[in-house]
Amino acid sequence: MKNPKITLVAVVALAALALTGCSSAGAAGKDDSLTKVQQAGTLTVGTEGTYRPFSYHAGGSGKLTGYDVEVVQAVAKKLGVSATFQETQWDAIFAGLTAHRFDVIANQVSITPERQASYVFSTPYTYSKGVIVVPQDNTSITSFGSLKGKTTAQSLTSEWYALAQKSGAKVQGVEGWSQSVALVEQGRVDATVNDKLTFLDYKKQTGAKGLKVAAESEATSRSALAFAKGGSALAKASSKALDALAADGTLTRLSEKYFGADVSVDAAK
Repeated sequence: MKNPKITLVAVVALAALALTGCSSAGAAGKDDSLTKVQQAGTLTVGTEGTYRPFSYHAGGSGKLTGYDVEVVQAVAKKLGVSATFQETQWDAIFAGLTAHRFDVIANQVSITPERQASYVFSTPYTYSKGVIVVPQDNTSITSFGSLKGKTTAQSLTSEWYALAQKSGAKVQGVEGWSQSVALVEQGRVDATVNDKLTFLDYKKQTGAKGLKVAAESEATSRSALAFAKGGSALAKASSKALDALAADGTLTRLSEKYFGADVSVDAAK
């Protein structure tokens, strides 16, 4: 045994150091996520700003708007603060959350086991299915199983990338829906997998001539507000706000405004 002789002074010093360490750990582990937002008077939100109809600029360069934008603004109001936005590309948005550049992500973040291991989620506020979008004359893709060996265009960190890859597709990385659907229309990829609501909005806005939905996923996707680990207090308060917004009809109104249907409830239930 090394250093068998330890003086009383040394013992006292070591004990004091240990207590100091415990005190620091306790302070570091305190969840003050809600308090910080309330004291600042602002909920800082990470969002793409290029993901219609969830988060986009009206007319391409106008005011930031969209379903997710209005939902999180309503949540912020319930919390007694205002919402400010930091627009970030999807592939960097989770890194920004982890680095505390913003308090929350509002950008149709699907709840997955992998994400639940790294982030905290609110109550879901959107329910939807995934769809395979292909050219109208495509007859070789009729299911997710038939994506094997085909090329799809996907954001590399999205749930749809994981689904396309799991289905055996070769994935070409893009920054978002606009790029992916353009590649399909140009015939440069075979398909893209994305949220059904995104395609329906695109069809509503452009007609989506030359495109069709080849198949829908069996599983329903649940989207929620995402928070960094250690942000449970803010997540719980936001969930309570979302519950209130569901009860007073706000979520239904916003759903119908952007989609013509209530996407804030699980139709499968």
